[in-house]
Amino acid sequence: MNFFRIMCVSVLLAFYSVNSLAELTIEITEGIESALPVSVVPFALQGAAGVPVDVSFVVNADLGRSGYFKMLDRQNMPGKPSTAEAINFKDWQAINQNYMVIGQVTESGGQYNVQFQLFDVYKGTQLLGYRMNSSAEDLRRTAHHISDLIFEKLTGKKGVFSGRISYITSSKQGKQSTHRLQVADADGFNAQTIASSIEPLMSPAWSPDGRKLAYVSFEKKNAAIYIQTLATGERQRVAEFRGINGAPSWSPDGSKLAITLSKDGSPDIYVLNLATRSLVKLTKSFAIDTEPTWSPDGGSIVFTSDRGGKPQLYIVPSQGGEEKRLTFTGSYNARASFSPDGKNIAMVHSNGGGYRIAIMDMATRSINVLTSGPSDESPSFAPNGSLILYASKKGGTGYLSAVSIDGKMQQKLVFDSSEVREPAWAP
Repeated sequence: MNFFRIMCVSVLLAFYSVNSLAELTIEITEGIESALPVSVVPFALQGAAGVPVDVSFVVNADLGRSGYFKMLDRQNMPGKPSTAEAINFKDWQAINQNYMVIGQVTESGGQYNVQFQLFDVYKGTQLLGYRMNSSAEDLRRTAHHISDLIFEKLTGKKGVFSGRISYITSSKQGKQSTHRLQVADADGFNAQTIASSIEPLMSPAWSPDGRKLAYVSFEKKNAAIYIQTLATGERQRVAEFRGINGAPSWSPDGSKLAITLSKDGSPDIYVLNLATRSLVKLTKSFAIDTEPTWSPDGGSIVFTSDRGGKPQLYIVPSQGGEEKRLTFTGSYNARASFSPDGKNIAMVHSNGGGYRIAIMDMATRSINVLTSGPSDESPSFAPNGSLILYASKKGGTGYLSAVSIDGKMQQKLVFDSSEVREPAWAP
């Protein structure tokens, strides 16, 4: 399947269909061999008979999904301490636990005070401790924040549990399909529909501040690029030229979009100034140039082109200038995504045997294939640069997956009886 041709020649008029929409769940398909044993003890509850969110359960699930930790089931715990004084570290050492988390949730007047502590079991010392306030509506977000703090303390890497993702879904009733642009927490909860249409939606792209999404809609039968503010639902149509209007990508400062337009003939890369709506044409080729992505420093734009006969990645200064080819390994390299530090690019890669997610070191130009394919596409880096979210397809069903940048940890994000595509991780 040639995703590049679908994107540019067919203008993505063909889309997947599904029977129904469902909550997202995440399965670890391959974890880190050196996963650390961690116990998240159920948090004690004070001041109320119950809380709307089991904070410790969410923290346990977050850490377990990361692939870095081996979580202990609650039924196998030797106790349920909620204070440091109540911990018998020898009991936890006996079952080979390296770290443990305890906490309390106190309710007062509809507000919640959440306290947690992280301990090194073998040293018997506290590594981390916080107390934070939360409303009932924000308890799940508070739990994700706790997970981020613990993850960073134990791995030295920023957590991404508090983040959000966007993706496209489709549902079919009879002969009519409904396409939805959705945003959810990183664990799939709190999914919200941002846009819905019986015509195709595609290419969601987050603004640098995470407040807006740019995307392509065919709601008027022709492609147009919209920008929508998530908090208010307000949206603007920013590009509706003759032919292709596609693949929006935000500049790091949020003032511009790199887009694909075919208004002058063949598809080329343009930069759209959002304040003045002026256009600067960056590429001038008779080939198909598409899928632009900005470097984190804003100085360059990487794009896909078949000017050499087959799709490969090229780079051009964002102010215009000489276009240079980046990839030479493999028969197909497309849909680039920069890591947050700009040191790597994720891409869809093929050498004649299916489509896989690969990563290229920008300094050495070496390429490392991370996934097994055969139909992987749309890579998007997590904000901490440690994971790549991507779309895949198996047996005619599309789903989302994530892989660590070393390929050692893999997750499958499952929508029961649903199909999803074009994921994008919020900054």
